[in-house]
Amino acid sequence: MAKTVKPLNDTQLKNIKPTDKVQSLADGYGLYFSVAPNSTKSWQFKYQKPYTKKRTNISFGKYPEVTLAQARKKRDEARALLAENIDPKEQRERHYEQETRRRENTLIKVAELWFDVHKSKVTPGYAKNVWSSLQLHIFPTLGEHPIDAIDAQQAIKVIKPIEAKGNLETVKRLCQRLNDIMTFAVNTGYIKHNPLAGIRAAFTSPKKESMKTIKEDELPEFMSALQNASIKNTTRCLIAWQLHTMTRPNEAAKTTWEEIDFEKQIWTIPAERMKTRKEHRIPLSPQAVRILEKMRTISGNREHVFPADRNPRTHANLQTANAAIKRMGFHGRLVAHGLRALASTILNDHQQFDYLLIEAALAHQDKNEVRAAYNRADYLEKRREMMCWWSDFITRAQIKSLEVI
Repeated sequence: MAKTVKPLNDTQLKNIKPTDKVQSLADGYGLYFSVAPNSTKSWQFKYQKPYTKKRTNISFGKYPEVTLAQARKKRDEARALLAENIDPKEQRERHYEQETRRRENTLIKVAELWFDVHKSKVTPGYAKNVWSSLQLHIFPTLGEHPIDAIDAQQAIKVIKPIEAKGNLETVKRLCQRLNDIMTFAVNTGYIKHNPLAGIRAAFTSPKKESMKTIKEDELPEFMSALQNASIKNTTRCLIAWQLHTMTRPNEAAKTTWEEIDFEKQIWTIPAERMKTRKEHRIPLSPQAVRILEKMRTISGNREHVFPADRNPRTHANLQTANAAIKRMGFHGRLVAHGLRALASTILNDHQQFDYLLIEAALAHQDKNEVRAAYNRADYLEKRREMMCWWSDFITRAQIKSLEVI
């Protein structure tokens, strides 16, 4: 007949005194109360491992931190696992390892993994901007949080002060970047779902403003201002170069001599410098080539066509053109990027060239897969004809400005 075990009570546990040997008192169903010679009191659950039936034990903690009632609850939970042939000790170790990994998988750690992939798809300058925004606004508060513990309310609370300052574009970008990180985390197994999918709805949307540009009949005024402005020749040529080539301000400012093929009269911008991450070839008009010839006497021995004033070893500041345009009297009317919009508007309005040619010249990413598959090399010379027409149009506007004067 099995020996009946009388359950322990709190009075026994409090009053038992240590001896020179470890004492072990049974509470029943494998739960034991242990008292060490140094007065340490703890709970042990003794059991047989599933399948092997090897005897072992698991600690439930020290008394009185773990009370009698709590120890019995832990015992019952362990017995329930054993009924399913699950070793409670191994289960606890697995849970500890999972929890350790979970706590190590912080937002900043997963963001770093995401960024390693993301930065290969964008320009270095844009990638730097993305990471800097996260370092400035997100990581100080949420960076060390386990990524699976971050919810929408936490993210919104962090971003709300930025909205209060009126920086709505920053809010928009941060929401998108956090969503990108969370989507990456879902796809790589760090979390099961994206808890930040709808956080944009919690903020005011920024008002869309068209790029500030001038009208066709204002081009002569601009050309006159550019010709007579009190600015450095490098800056004057940089603005003219951007206007004639229909490029973005950063693409124009970073032009290198190595990218220019004078024999074929083509400027090839490498993929890593393009917004679309695709190489962009631009057929150069005679006017564009003359701008390069002017700059050759200034920077022919340098890497960049338009070197910085203070440090000629690097390119002109990306805001140089904008600052000059403001000083020329076009503040609030035109920005450097708006020169592209001006070219696009005029070329489309005059309807002399196919829409595809204009979009190709602007290096816009075509969302139509069939059109995107079109081999641009087949109409490079057609674009040359268009670029020459555009440069001639600019030249006529410049002549007209002189006639007005």
